[in-house]
Amino acid sequence: MSAPQAPNALSGLLPFVRPYKGRIALAGVFLLLAAGTTLSFPWALRQLIDQGLHNPTDSQQLVGHFLALFAVAGALAVFSALRFYLVTWLGERITADVRNAVYGHVLRQSPSFFETTQTGEVLSRLTNDTTLIQTVVGSSLSMGLRNVIMGVGALLMLIWTNPFLMLQVVGVLVLVVWPSVMLGRRVRRLSRASQDRVADASAIAAEVLNAIPVVQSYTAEAQETTRFIRATDSAVGTALKRAKARSMLVGFIILASSAALLWGLYQGTVSVQQGTTTAGELGQTVVYVILLASAFAVLGEVYGDLLRAAGATERLMELLHTRSDVRSPEVPQHAAWPANGSRLQLDDVAFRYPSRPQHPAVDHLTAQVNAGQTVAIVGPSGAGKSTLFGLLLRFHDPDAGRITLDGVDLTQLDLVDLRQRIGIVPQEAVIFSGTALDNIRYGSPNASDAQVMAAAHAAFADEFITALPQGYDTFLGERGVRLSGGQRQRIAIARAMLKNPPLLLLDEATSALDAHSERMVQAALNTAMQGRTTLVIAHRLATVQKADEIWVMDHGALVERGTHASLLAQGGLYASLAALQFNAETT
Repeated sequence: MSAPQAPNALSGLLPFVRPYKGRIALAGVFLLLAAGTTLSFPWALRQLIDQGLHNPTDSQQLVGHFLALFAVAGALAVFSALRFYLVTWLGERITADVRNAVYGHVLRQSPSFFETTQTGEVLSRLTNDTTLIQTVVGSSLSMGLRNVIMGVGALLMLIWTNPFLMLQVVGVLVLVVWPSVMLGRRVRRLSRASQDRVADASAIAAEVLNAIPVVQSYTAEAQETTRFIRATDSAVGTALKRAKARSMLVGFIILASSAALLWGLYQGTVSVQQGTTTAGELGQTVVYVILLASAFAVLGEVYGDLLRAAGATERLMELLHTRSDVRSPEVPQHAAWPANGSRLQLDDVAFRYPSRPQHPAVDHLTAQVNAGQTVAIVGPSGAGKSTLFGLLLRFHDPDAGRITLDGVDLTQLDLVDLRQRIGIVPQEAVIFSGTALDNIRYGSPNASDAQVMAAAHAAFADEFITALPQGYDTFLGERGVRLSGGQRQRIAIARAMLKNPPLLLLDEATSALDAHSERMVQAALNTAMQGRTTLVIAHRLATVQKADEIWVMDHGALVERGTHASLLAQGGLYASLAALQFNAETT
């Protein structure tokens, strides 16, 4: 499919432009005034040459003409400054709105979106592409409109001065447009390709920097540097192709327009020699010719910027128009907030990942969890335990069957309402770049400091947090690099406890803790589980022995269920997993 034309691509910005119609109109007024003032300068110059210099002994008249020129320059300075400020303001504000809208939209995409889209690609669009749009909206577009007005005005003045001559020039200029458009299309395609190659390099950098300990432990610095160099070389190669095509476009426009306009200037000079034109009229013509030539030259540059911005806008609109495959219903149902934990029902639930359709991640699972009940989920790696948590959070929707929470199908609940009812402590604790206070308060943004500290105390995190240099106000570093794995996990547990949801999901919540910390956190979790429904993914027997029920999953299917003692007595998969763990712990 051929790429759409630049105006069509840039039309994606219209929803972000409309809120500022008043400022755009004001900027347009100052733009017209600045262009009109510029166009009046040649006329004032003509008056100086024909009248001021015609009578050199009249110094008062000469000074008056120069003051008129200075007044024109002063008005131009004021109007240009006001235009520049308003246009720059619009560029900054519209770009920020686009960036905010795209970022907010991306955050609402389902995990399947991030399985197929690299984080570095998204970041490249949020930074590099929005910067291109800012350049166009905040500078190039205004410059282009200004030069269009000046070019048209200068052309009209030249036609009014010498209509026959300038109609010849206009005819030549029309012939410039068609090859310019053809070259422009190639520039635009290469601009989009260049931005894609830069995004590829950004994606590699983001991936490697997020895994720097692994890269260094495998001494893969040189290998990753080489991979990044290849990506940047590809980006440079595409950018140079774009630059070559764009320079040909600009050079052609300048050469063709200058040739046409020099022809008009030559004819004007001849008319002065023949006495049909005054020196002032020739001076006026010269300045108008310069304005027209410079306008066409600038428009060539601006056209190139518009083509690049069109490619950037396309990439951003692709993100903005992406629809998540998991959305809230148009008319969501409401479920009463439970007092003693949520009720959970799974009816013949089946799910396969799109990337692995031949392997069921959850295979026709039917089960029920009563309010306030604690269910432990065990099974070998790849059994579907974490996938089940993802289905409960509606990161994915089942291919078949249904899941109800407090009597309402998950697909009929508002996503915000659903996820506010669920607290999760993942296997890999996520720590945001901020203070300990901020990280725990993430579970309940409106919680007071006292409530945050109470949650930390319950999760046995208070002791090590208060020992930090600034206590709860200590900056924890990117991804919590200043904390141990067990400390990060306890902050994540405190965050979930502060949220105080009726359904708690614990995904190997104690896996990163030493024996001492595990005992403390396990006691905190036992307290946290009181009065709410809890699902626990765990391998350690100490975590699951006290559960009301244990689900044993294998290859996505629920193969066994019961208490610790009853499952051991069955001598099935659970008994073998328990025996393996017992032997490992006694070895």
